[in-house]
Amino acid sequence: MITVKICGLNKTTLLDYPGKVAATIFLGSCNFRCPFCHNSSLVLHAGKEPEISQEEVLSFLKKRRGILEGVCITGGEPTLSPELDEFLEKIRALGYSIKLDTNGSRPSVIKDLVQRGLVDKIAMDIKACPENYGTLSGLQYPNLEPIQESVDFLMKEPVDYEFRTTVVKELHTEKDFLEIGQWLAGARSYYLQAYKDSPEVLQPGFCSYSLEELEHFRSILLQTIPLVEIRGID
Repeated sequence: MITVKICGLNKTTLLDYPGKVAATIFLGSCNFRCPFCHNSSLVLHAGKEPEISQEEVLSFLKKRRGILEGVCITGGEPTLSPELDEFLEKIRALGYSIKLDTNGSRPSVIKDLVQRGLVDKIAMDIKACPENYGTLSGLQYPNLEPIQESVDFLMKEPVDYEFRTTVVKELHTEKDFLEIGQWLAGARSYYLQAYKDSPEVLQPGFCSYSLEELEHFRSILLQTIPLVEIRGID
């Protein structure tokens, strides 16, 4: 029995796996408590969430072969799921490209999946500059060593990856992006994601910077990162 708790399935998306028509699978539980998280039920109450059987999801993916191109695995934090690798093997056997969303806190899992060829792309959240990680991760004493290990691994491996930050006006300042630019200097790609409030947010009431302000942060990051784009501005 594969112990992966599936709490949601978005059957078609053009956004979650850039460049591909994909389905998104949401896995329960997370080891961070980011105040701006918009999947709070998966973080706080994953055990109480309705579960979709793996058989149902795999059956759906089998029927959609030739229409869907990829599968995005997100959460929560997917790398916490025991036997995630076996689940991905089953998806891979159906011929799908796989993208993994992660906070980077479990580098050993990321390395194993990459080295076994079970993921094609990794999107790693960069919450803030290192000094501000506690506030943005919701942890009093965040351990940045595994985060750094994941960053170093992705920047050295041939696997496709992107770093991304959801930018929250009340929580981020210019200092974050000056320091992130130095921290991730030479990274392949980085995305600034405009924050959007919703009823599911762990701590509602935040807001986004304007496009002009995000463009300013982008200009800072472009000094050290060749590809920096903005997402989520309507």
